[in-house]
Amino acid sequence: MRIPFVKMHGLGNDFVVLDARDGLGVPVDRRLAQALADRHTGIGCDQLILLEASSIADFRMRIFNPDGGEVEACGNATRAVGLLYGKPARIETLGGILTADPAANGITVDMGEPRFEWDQIPLAYAMDTHTMPVAWEDLDAPTAVNIGNPHVIFFHPDCEAVELDRLGPEIEHDPLFPERINVNVASVTDRTHIRLRVWERGAGLTLACGTGACATAIGAMRRGLVERSVAVTLPGGTLQIEWTAEGRILMTGPATESFRGSFDPAAYGVAR
Repeated sequence: MRIPFVKMHGLGNDFVVLDARDGLGVPVDRRLAQALADRHTGIGCDQLILLEASSIADFRMRIFNPDGGEVEACGNATRAVGLLYGKPARIETLGGILTADPAANGITVDMGEPRFEWDQIPLAYAMDTHTMPVAWEDLDAPTAVNIGNPHVIFFHPDCEAVELDRLGPEIEHDPLFPERINVNVASVTDRTHIRLRVWERGAGLTLACGTGACATAIGAMRRGLVERSVAVTLPGGTLQIEWTAEGRILMTGPATESFRGSFDPAAYGVAR
C-alpha cells in the first residue's frame, strides 16, 4: 500500500506533509525523514511534517529536518498546515502550543512569547544575549532569541554580501551552542523593513524561515532599530511580524499547496 503526502511551501520553504492523525502504518524516524527529504532520490523538501492526534490541541505537528533531526518549531510549516486544516487551529509542537488563523493576506500564526535567557537559548555558559561578546570574522555582537527553537542574529550593512554558506555551518556547530543554532544575518532597511538570510540548523541555506524572521524582528525591536510591526523580506518573499503589547509574536504570510502524491515505503526500506 502507498502512503499519501501533500507537498506545500511557505515562501519557498518547502515541506512534505504526512497525515498520521488516524495512524500511518509505518514508523517515521530519522532514516525515513532523510530519505523523503532527499531532492534526488526522495520527494524533496526542507522539512518533513508529521501530523498526529493530540489530546491538548486540534492536532500535533512534528518537524524533521533533512538530516533527520527533529526540531521544536517551524513558522512556515505552521502556516502551511494551518492552510491545510482550513480553519482556526491550535497546534501542539515540541516548542509549545501555536495557533494558526486564516487572514486576508495568508495565515496568521501566534508564535508565543520570545525567550532571552542564556539557558533558554541555550548557550553553553552565561552571557548577555542582547549583545553577545562573540564574533566570527566580521559577524560580531549578535543577539540571541529562542522562538520555540534557537536563533542567533547578526545585523550587517549588507546581508547579501555575507558568505553565509561558509560561515553558517561553522557558527551552527560552534561549542557555544550545545543544541546547535539557526544563523540569521539581517540588514535593517528602515524602521519598518528588514532584509534577512538564514542558515537553518540541519537544513542549510533556506529561501525562508518563519521562526528566523520572528527572532530577527524581535532582536531588532529589542535594540530599538525598528517599530513593533515590521516587514521581513527573505529570498523567498516577505513576512509581517508584530510583537504585541501582551508580549506575543504574530507572524502573517502566505502558504501554498504545491501538489499531492503517494509513495511506497518499501522503496525506502520501511516495512508496513
